[in-house]
Amino acid sequence: MLLSSLRTTVFCGCRSSAKGFQHSSRSPQLRQWLVKRGQSTVTAEAGASSTPAAAAVPNAATNRIVGRWLLGCSGLVVGAIVLGGVTRLTESGLSMVDWHLVREMKPPQTQAEWEAEFSKYQQFPEFKIMNHDMTLPEFKFIFFMEWGHRMWGRLVGLAYILPTIYFWRKGYFTRSMKGKVLGLCGFVFFQGLLGWYMVKSGLEEKPESYDVPRVSQYRLSAHLGSALLLYCASLWTGLTLMLPAHKMAETKRLMQLRRFAKGTGGLVFLTALSGAFVAGLDAGLVYNSFPKMGERWIPDDLLAFSPTLKNFFENPTTVQFDHRILAISSLTAITGLYMFSRRMMLPRRAKIAISLLAAMAYGQVALGISTLLLYVPTPLAATHQSGSVALLSLAIWVLAELRKMPK
Repeated sequence: MLLSSLRTTVFCGCRSSAKGFQHSSRSPQLRQWLVKRGQSTVTAEAGASSTPAAAAVPNAATNRIVGRWLLGCSGLVVGAIVLGGVTRLTESGLSMVDWHLVREMKPPQTQAEWEAEFSKYQQFPEFKIMNHDMTLPEFKFIFFMEWGHRMWGRLVGLAYILPTIYFWRKGYFTRSMKGKVLGLCGFVFFQGLLGWYMVKSGLEEKPESYDVPRVSQYRLSAHLGSALLLYCASLWTGLTLMLPAHKMAETKRLMQLRRFAKGTGGLVFLTALSGAFVAGLDAGLVYNSFPKMGERWIPDDLLAFSPTLKNFFENPTTVQFDHRILAISSLTAITGLYMFSRRMMLPRRAKIAISLLAAMAYGQVALGISTLLLYVPTPLAATHQSGSVALLSLAIWVLAELRKMPK
């Protein structure tokens, strides 16, 4: 009885309240106020929803575009490294005795222009000491080798600079990315200047020396090292934009694996860089036996130069010995990294990257031994140099797969 009375009272009260609201809403002033309130609310919501969309550049799609661009640029850098190695192996690097950013883009066209270019080459030590019987057709071959390498370097520069301007204007770069791409573009320009600085060292007259004219191994190593740094930075940035970081539990073993991978990557880089000293001194032609160097594990002339530190950079025997030690150390480290990773639960991509790194390491060592035993044939030596870049690429991929999730 009490419940039914309470229900009737509540129902009648609700009806009277509804009628009162309907009556009051008929007031023109109240209706206008409600309409204006509703319009302002819709406008505010529309503005709030459109603001994030307008500020959504850069986003995941633009990151993929920038990542693909940087991977393409790193591929062009690999081409420059390989072409530079072939130019060195064919002894073509000193054929162009001038450096002009624009003028030398057009090679000699007429017979008179070729003869003028050849006569300039004849004034420098390489022709006087090594190639004094060279013919004009032979000169054309080494000239086009060096010209192709320089033109490829200009292509690399344009591939970095022009898209940078376009993406910058489109708003594809974050603040941190702007600094990175400016650094990459500046490094490309520095690399070109360093290349000419290296070539100049082989064109200088050295009356006190009767050695074969060649560029300074220090400048050659700096030129190759800067190219490798440019490649690593471009590849790393491109991979981190293209590949999302894995969600992995931050365990002690994972942190140990990351440190192991970083140390291994550094060792691979150092081994590749030591190859520049081997090429600069023609150290691959000193001891063409393996695993011993001649009849000994440690050759007699390992520390023949004085002071002792000079041997590590100027003694061909020591330079080859160091390259062997670094290569074996890299192979050992990569094998250990592979064995350590097999006892862990890792994402599929990370396991594939580590497995390919291990396989490439053994292939690279086989290439190096074959190059040494066969007295450094040009095709095999160029393949060995390309293998070092491939090995370094896989090491960077491993590091990209094992990186921490951004906070």
